[in-house]
Amino acid sequence: MSKGKSMDAEIGVIGGSGFYSMIKKPVIMHDNNSYGEPSEGIAIGSLGNRKTAFLARHSKNHTIPPHKVNYRANIEALSSLGVKRIIATNAVGSLREDYVPGDILFFDQFVNMTNGRNDTFFDEDCVVHVSSADPYCEQLRRIGSSVAKRMGIRYHDSGTVVVVNGPRFSTKAESKYYKANGFDVINMTQYPEVILAREKQICYLGIGIVTDYDAGIEGREDVDKVTTKDIEESFAKSMASVKELVTGIIKELPEKRSCSCGSALENAVLTKKQK
Repeated sequence: MSKGKSMDAEIGVIGGSGFYSMIKKPVIMHDNNSYGEPSEGIAIGSLGNRKTAFLARHSKNHTIPPHKVNYRANIEALSSLGVKRIIATNAVGSLREDYVPGDILFFDQFVNMTNGRNDTFFDEDCVVHVSSADPYCEQLRRIGSSVAKRMGIRYHDSGTVVVVNGPRFSTKAESKYYKANGFDVINMTQYPEVILAREKQICYLGIGIVTDYDAGIEGREDVDKVTTKDIEESFAKSMASVKELVTGIIKELPEKRSCSCGSALENAVLTKKQK
């Protein structure tokens, strides 16, 4: 990737390919980094009158399943462009009756149920224990909630997302287990994306778009279990408002960060290998 000051973008957006059309006069950057090949070329241009870098998480044609996404290559690519804030959109299944399809929520916690994913940048040269007590940027979440309220859309200003490997959907027993543990929604891509951003000291806002009721709701025969078609149709219906929401958030971002995300590695480094 040819990097230079002209290609720097402090704001990154990760989501579906529909965002490509929103970037004004995009320059598409293609290249591998030390972690491999990002999901897709990164489109750099203007969004909400701010220089923004957009990356399609599953590739432009949605050919990469969640367990095959090269999360490290994606976050490394955005970081190398100077990105300091990431706004990420995600389809989620609801585990609660009051989180209905079409709702928007801003994650404040995750529970990782994935396995086998490369989930740290620090696995060779040093030992780093980054704090993930509060993995999502509080400043971005407040801005997101404010914009959503102003837009008049149904939203939840917090929520715990349980992240599973995929690509299959949950069994009824699994869905019941997640609900019993107090998790709000389910997703396949939030981990390790959010924690890798934290290791790069990047602010991260996770936006969930509720598309379905996971494996259904116990005792509700009128609520069907999820299908891929249902998700696609529900997500498509929400895209117009989600695009407006993301653009509105970008317009509201202050020039300087007032959160602690930029110092996430302070006191996190335990040892460094001697060279």
